[in-house]
Amino acid sequence: MGLYGGLRQDDIHRLKGLKKSQKILDYMGSTELAANLFRATQAEEKLCRDKVKGKKAANHTHQEVGAKVRKTIQELGGTMPENLPAVESIKKIETKQRKKLGGSTHPPKKNNRRMIRGITIYSDLLFTFFMNT
Repeated sequence: MGLYGGLRQDDIHRLKGLKKSQKILDYMGSTELAANLFRATQAEEKLCRDKVKGKKAANHTHQEVGAKVRKTIQELGGTMPENLPAVESIKKIETKQRKKLGGSTHPPKKNNRRMIRGITIYSDLLFTFFMNT
């Protein structure tokens, strides 16, 4: 079932009005990003703690953790992730901020990025992104 209640990537694109070429992650607001990051970190911890082996077992663990995060959101009266609106693309926000700061409109080189388990965060724009969502 997972965090998105069994929806596939195509379903999420459709619900959020995104084109197939647009990355869902780039259009997530802070609530949805936080839910996904929490799910990913907790799944990783469970994979290590339970010494999960194999792709099938790992996928099952991710689905299980996602379903529990979804249930918690529901119990708290929150909005399900697939029903949260798509926000302005982080790439568009980056370009605006770079222009505003008088810098290049091109993204920083890879060695200036930090990777947090598959989510690229530009440290100089993170605060701005969360303030604009």
